[in-house]
Amino acid sequence: MADKEGRETEKRICVGILAHVDAGKTTLSEQLLYLGGALRERGRVDHGDAFLDTEPIERERGITVFSGQADFRWGNSVYYLLDTPGHTDFSAEMERVLPALDFAILVVSCAEGVQGHTETLWRLLSHYGVPVLLFLNKIDRPGADAGRTLSELRRKCSPAAVLLDGFSGEVDDTLAEELAPLDDDLLSRYFDGTIAPDEWIPELRRLVRERRLFPCFSGSALRGEGVREFLDGMELLTETHWQEKEDAPFGAMAYQVRRGASRLVWLKVTSGTLRCRDEVLCRAADGTQTREKVTELLRCRGGRLTPIESARAGELCCAAGLSSVRAGDSVGDQPPAGPRELTPVLLSRAQWDESYDLRAVLAAFRTLEDEEPALCVEWNEPLRELRVHVMGEVQLEILRELMETRFGFSVTFGDCEVLYRETIEDTVHACGHFEPLRHYAEVHFLLSPGPRGSGITFESRCPLDVLERSWQNLIRTHVFEKEHKGVLLGAPLTDVKVTLLIGRAHLKHTEGGDFREAVYRAIREGLMHAKNRVLEPWCAFSAAVPQEYAGRVMSDVQRLYGTFSPPSLEGETAVIEGRAPVSTFLNYQRELTAFTRGRGSVSIRFDGYEPCHNEAEVIAMRGYQPEADTENPAGSVFCSHGAGYYVPWQEAESHMHCEWK
Repeated sequence: MADKEGRETEKRICVGILAHVDAGKTTLSEQLLYLGGALRERGRVDHGDAFLDTEPIERERGITVFSGQADFRWGNSVYYLLDTPGHTDFSAEMERVLPALDFAILVVSCAEGVQGHTETLWRLLSHYGVPVLLFLNKIDRPGADAGRTLSELRRKCSPAAVLLDGFSGEVDDTLAEELAPLDDDLLSRYFDGTIAPDEWIPELRRLVRERRLFPCFSGSALRGEGVREFLDGMELLTETHWQEKEDAPFGAMAYQVRRGASRLVWLKVTSGTLRCRDEVLCRAADGTQTREKVTELLRCRGGRLTPIESARAGELCCAAGLSSVRAGDSVGDQPPAGPRELTPVLLSRAQWDESYDLRAVLAAFRTLEDEEPALCVEWNEPLRELRVHVMGEVQLEILRELMETRFGFSVTFGDCEVLYRETIEDTVHACGHFEPLRHYAEVHFLLSPGPRGSGITFESRCPLDVLERSWQNLIRTHVFEKEHKGVLLGAPLTDVKVTLLIGRAHLKHTEGGDFREAVYRAIREGLMHAKNRVLEPWCAFSAAVPQEYAGRVMSDVQRLYGTFSPPSLEGETAVIEGRAPVSTFLNYQRELTAFTRGRGSVSIRFDGYEPCHNEAEVIAMRGYQPEADTENPAGSVFCSHGAGYYVPWQEAESHMHCEWK
C-alpha cells in the first residue's frame, strides 16, 4: 500500500537527450539508465551494445538513427528518457520528439565546444519552449576545458548558463550573486535579505521551468564522472504536475511511428488516462478527424515492448490500432502540433532493377515515409521516377540499407540536388472560377510577398454578408491543404500571403470540391501574372583552421558565392563564420579537410532560403513549362448553354462574375 502511494506522488518527467554527433550523448544515456537501475551493465556505442541503439544498422555504424526510449527512477521521480539522433541528417527524427519533452539534456563536448548543430538544437529547444539542463562532457580529454565551453555557451546560446558542479541544494553567497540577477524579483529580495534559504530551490525550479536559468554540470560520461551529481541536480531543479491532469479528458500527442509486426504509434499522454480498447478521436494536422480503437497498449524500454493496461498523463506509451495517426498528429483533447522547423533541403532520385514489382517498391518507400514523413516520397508517373527529400548523403546510405535489409530491394540513389522553392516579389490580383454543369465557385485573392521563412499565410477581407463563414473557412482549408507549385521550376511555393477579397457560391450547385478547384486555379493564375523568384537554401558555417589557411578559406567562400565576417583568432586557430548557398558549399568539408591535411574543420547548419545566386541557369536546366503542367491549371472553367468551357489564364479575369475592385 505504501509503495502504491509512493508511486502516486512521484514526479513523472519526460526528458530528451540531445547533442551534436559524437558529443557522448548515448554514452551519457547508458550511465543514466545504469545508475537509475534500468540496466545491469552499461553498453558502449563503440562496442555495438548500447541499450538504446536497438537497430542493427545503428550498432554497425555506431550512430543513433532512430529515437530510443527507456525509463528509470531517481529520487522521487520516474524519468522517461528519449535518446535522439545527433547526426544532422536525422534532425527531423530528433525534432519530432521535442514537443513531448518536459525537459531536455543538452550534451556539449568540452573538447570540441559549441558546434554548429549545437546552436541549431538550442534554437529548436527555444522554439518549442523546452527547459534545458546541460552536461559538459569529455572533461577527461586532452585539451578539454569546461570553463571555455561555458563561456562559449554564454556567448552563443544564453548568458543564463550557470555552472552548478557540486550543487547540493544550498546556495552560498557566491552562487547567489550569480543566480539573483536572472530575475528582478529574486534580485530585489536578495539585496533586501528577505529570501530564506529554503526558498532558493523553488525559485530555481521556476527559473529553469521558465527557461531563465540553464544549469550546467561537467563530467565524463565514459568514465562516469559527474553523472551522479548531474542526476542529483536534475532531481532538485525539475518538477512537473502531471498528477493534476489525470482527471481531465484524455489527450495525447503522437511523436513517432514504427512498423514491425504491427503499426505502432508512440504517444505522450498530456491529460487524462488512455486504456487499451478505448475508442479515441484522432486529429490530423490538416484538420481531418476520425475515431479509432486502441487495440493494444505497450511500454517501450530499449528494444523491448511490454503490454500495459493504461497510460496516465505525463507517461509515454505505444498504441496499436491508430491507422490514421502520423507523427505530429494528436489524439483526444490535445490540439495537433504546428509545422516543423527543420525540413530537408536536398532531394535524390531512387533507382532499382526493372525486374522488381513496382507496386512493392513503392509500398516499401511509403512505409519508410510513414515512419519518416519528411522523406516526402514523390512518384512521377509520366517520368517513371521516384524522388525523396533528404538531409544529406548519410541519410541516403541508411535508406539504401533499410530497403535492402527490411524489404529485400537493392536500391541506389543519384547525387543529391538542392530542393529549391519559389516566391513572388510583387502584389498581384488572383482569380479562379470553376463552373462545369451543376457546379459553381469563384474566388478572388491578393497574393503578396511574405517575410522570408513565413511560408504560406492567409487572411480574409471578404465580408460575411458577401460569402458566409463556412465557405470562407473552406477556402482557407484549400489554401493550406496543398503544396502549391511555382511557375518557374514547379518548385514548392513559399513566403506568400494569400488574402481573400471576395468569393461567390451558388445556393444549389456549390459543393466543397468546387471551391478547391477555384482556389487552386486562382493561386496559379496569380502566379502567372506575378514577378516570381527562385529561392535556394543557404547554410551558416563556422570554419576553424590554422591561421596560415585563413586566406584560402576566405577566398573559397567568395568563390562559392558566400559571405563571411572578419576572422577571429583563438590561439593559433582562425575561426571564420559566414553564410553560403547549400548548392555550392555542400561538399566544402571534404575540400577543407584535404587542403588543411585534417587540421581544419567546418560545421554547417541550415540557415533559411535566399534568392538563388544563379537563377537563370537553374531555370534553364530545369526546363519547366508551367502551361504544360496539366495537373496545375491556371485557367478557369465557365458554363454556357449547359456546358463547361475552359478560359486560359490570360483571359480569365475578364470573364469573372464578382466585382472586386
